[in-house]
Amino acid sequence: MTLHCAFIGFGKSTTRYHLPYVLNRKDSWHVAHIYRRRAKPEEQSPQYSHIHFTSDLDEVLNDPQVKLVVVCTHADSHFDYAKRALEAGKNVLVEKPFTPTIAEAKELFALAKSKGLTVTPYQNRRFDSCFLTAKKAIESGKLGDIVEIESHFDYYRPVAETQPGLPQDGSFYGLGVHTMDQIISLFGRPDHVAYDIRSLRNKANPDDTFEAQLFYGDLKAIVKTSHLVKIDYPKFIVHGTRGSFIKYGIDQQETSLKANIMPGEPGFAADDSVGVLEYVKADGTTAKEELKPEVGDYGRVYDALYETLTTGAPNYVKESDVLTNLEILERAFEQASPATITLAK
Repeated sequence: MTLHCAFIGFGKSTTRYHLPYVLNRKDSWHVAHIYRRRAKPEEQSPQYSHIHFTSDLDEVLNDPQVKLVVVCTHADSHFDYAKRALEAGKNVLVEKPFTPTIAEAKELFALAKSKGLTVTPYQNRRFDSCFLTAKKAIESGKLGDIVEIESHFDYYRPVAETQPGLPQDGSFYGLGVHTMDQIISLFGRPDHVAYDIRSLRNKANPDDTFEAQLFYGDLKAIVKTSHLVKIDYPKFIVHGTRGSFIKYGIDQQETSLKANIMPGEPGFAADDSVGVLEYVKADGTTAKEELKPEVGDYGRVYDALYETLTTGAPNYVKESDVLTNLEILERAFEQASPATITLAK
């Protein structure tokens, strides 16, 4: 069975992070409509020839065949578009951040439940190759009890044009929403969170540098981003009671997409950066292994949603994970940084 979907928004998010994967899944998904406020030359591209482009949102929402609406707009409009789609009886997938506030997220979840629908964020980086490789190392049990994990999402982009904005326009909402979701998907809701959130390149702009420390009993998870890292730093470092894991190199899907290499084509997301696992075995000897990178695939979001909508399978992102992530994001800006908060259980 093929499900019809529609997009709200036709910017980089839609064309780079969604359409290449959906269009590669013709047996399960058909893109029926794309709503955008004004026409763009890119609409004439051959791969979009079957898609109906419109500046009338009602055309999308009134189509009874559309089962899923994907919201790919600026964060400040996510709530309004998602709510309108739910009210029209559509299941909804929302780009990150899901909503700027936890109150808005709770309202969307309640509305979806009242109508028997699904609403969920696009947490595609749960399917990053580098994260899946680190997850495999952790779940192997070879590291023993995990005591520390450090996750980096760094760049070297020293110049930042003046672009004032709100907290949701900064790096913590923009990138932290992904890297914290990865941690939450592994370990759940932390007990405490410590923040250090700064704007280093241009003080007129929202934050571009952050460190969040999530505490889970004896485990500490460190999530960091900087735009001033010139030398490659490990993407993941994991320490346990019996060993350690280290992984350099990030998922290559975005690199391929920027080079116009599409999912399913030769060389897409090619990655030869291995992870290294070193641990003490039961007999007391030390073992060292190389872990080949797991295959990353953002299209697995759509595979999971297809299963949810056709079989009733649980959503690939739990509602509690979404709310925990948004609470950590929102509360980060309630006081000056550095700061520490405690999360209620």
